[in-house]
Parts: sequence; C-alpha cells; structure tokens
Amino acid sequence: MSKEPRKEEFKKAWKEQERQKLIASIPMSHQDLRDLFSHLDRESAPQCDHTLRETIEFLQKRGLEVGRIVPWLREYGGYCDCEVIYNVDDKFGEIVGR
Repeated sequence: MSKEPRKEEFKKAWKEQERQKLIASIPMSHQDLRDLFSHLDRESAPQCDHTLRETIEFLQKRGLEVGRIVPWLREYGGYCDCEVIYNVDDKFGEIVGR
C-alpha cells in the first residue's frame, strides 16, 4: 500500500484542524467581523492614517470588546485600518463569508 494516500489524509486533517483553530480564535461574531471588513473597505472610507482609528470607532459603536479584539487583529497583521483589510481580511474573509 502506498504511503501517499495516507500522507494526503493526514495533510487534509491537519489543514482542517488549523482552520478550526483560526475559527475558534475569532473574538467576535462572524457577522461583526464581516461588517468590520466591509466598513473599512467601503468606497467612502478615509485614507488610512496608519492607526486603528476607524476600526476602534466601529468596535465601540457596536459595543464590542476593543481591548480583546485589537490584540487579536494585531496578531494577524492588523496594525492599522488598511492592514486589517490587507492582512486580516485575507486570512479570515473567506471564513466569515466575505
């Protein structure tokens, strides 16, 4: 029996396990994260000022835990509003249905 099919099974299982870890790490509802991405990526969004100003305003308006969410965004490369779109949305956009 070839080792390749078994190797592929393990690889697939590992990838799914990693995906589930990513999903479990999200510190807000998928809807809120999807809405944050859309809010930051809207046509009328101001030019990024290299802060999380827009992100924090959005989170505060929603009554979300800024102190818990901002470190999570930074963990995935979201150090400013545009990086939330370029990095965090790239990693989580598909997961939350964007």
